[in-house]
Amino acid sequence: MPVSMVGRAGELAELDRAWSTVVAGGRAAPTVAVITGAAGVGKSLLVAAALDAFTPRPAVVLSGAARVHSPAPYDWLAAVLSGRDTGRLDLPPDALAWLAQQPTAPRERYAPGTLLRLAVRTVRLLVDTGPAVLVVEDLHALDPASLNLVGELAAAADLPALLVVATRPAAESVAPDLAVRVLSRLCGVRGAVRQHLGPLRPDDVAEVLTQVYAGSSPSSRLVTAVWRRTGGNPYALTELLAAHSGQPPEALLRPTHMAPPPRPAPPGMAGPATSGAVATRSAAVGAVAPRSAAARPASVAEAELTAREVEMLDCLVAGMSNKQAAKALGISVRTVTVHVSNLLRKTGSASRTEVALWAVRHRHAAPAQVDG
Repeated sequence: MPVSMVGRAGELAELDRAWSTVVAGGRAAPTVAVITGAAGVGKSLLVAAALDAFTPRPAVVLSGAARVHSPAPYDWLAAVLSGRDTGRLDLPPDALAWLAQQPTAPRERYAPGTLLRLAVRTVRLLVDTGPAVLVVEDLHALDPASLNLVGELAAAADLPALLVVATRPAAESVAPDLAVRVLSRLCGVRGAVRQHLGPLRPDDVAEVLTQVYAGSSPSSRLVTAVWRRTGGNPYALTELLAAHSGQPPEALLRPTHMAPPPRPAPPGMAGPATSGAVATRSAAVGAVAPRSAAARPASVAEAELTAREVEMLDCLVAGMSNKQAAKALGISVRTVTVHVSNLLRKTGSASRTEVALWAVRHRHAAPAQVDG
């Protein structure tokens, strides 16, 4: 059931501009794009659509994700190497076998630092002269070794590539502290693209329904009911439409055994695929939903944070810049700066990264939500 992307022209254009900087050359390191959002918001679909539209076509695309169960060292690189002819790579065979997680890999391993350098060299050899796109799916589910590798690749000199990273918030990561540091490192790269995706808005749902049910105009009652039923989650909307495929629009209001939106996976487990057929608007044009005081853990209350400061913490954990946070919260950049300064003081942190780490360690920071 093909459904064209909705409300994504801006995000696609931004990724296309990032690709153009790679094609043009002249950068000392890869161009980085970080896409964050909750499960089911269309991160994978956005990346796939961008790749399909890139001109010229990438000479090399390296894409990988974590294992569905218990992440293993260098999962991302092992996925990239799977099924590839690695015979031409000028690397020690035993190290390559270990990085590829081959069953015949020797039991003795290289020192961690040496193995990391070999992992970076492996990617360099695969990219060759490029231009290339490196796609990191579900950064939150990757193992620490892969996280370190992604961080190193973002700063690798003379690597003609666009590094696209899709992830849920760092608080849901296998290694939350390290994920915060890596996201901070990625977002700190000069010219980095940062996109945070949120739920669909009612007008987006209306546009999707118009596309699916060609020739008919959905009523506001139907749009509102579908939007509320799915919570604006594109994955849930796609499931609902698929469950009533071939039926009139009014069938969407009937009870169904539609699968619920994907929930965050527990540490050590990768969540279900979220390459649904609908994409979403950026949360940067919405507002972060405030939390009730009763929902805050004691650690947050002890720090005497205001409701707005708690919302600001969510933005920092998501890797947002001050400008993005200002748009998400509907406040000025200057006010955001004041909130960040207050958070630094109240949490005893010396940097934005330390504040984000504080939030993750206290397990209170949740994905930013759009207030419909």
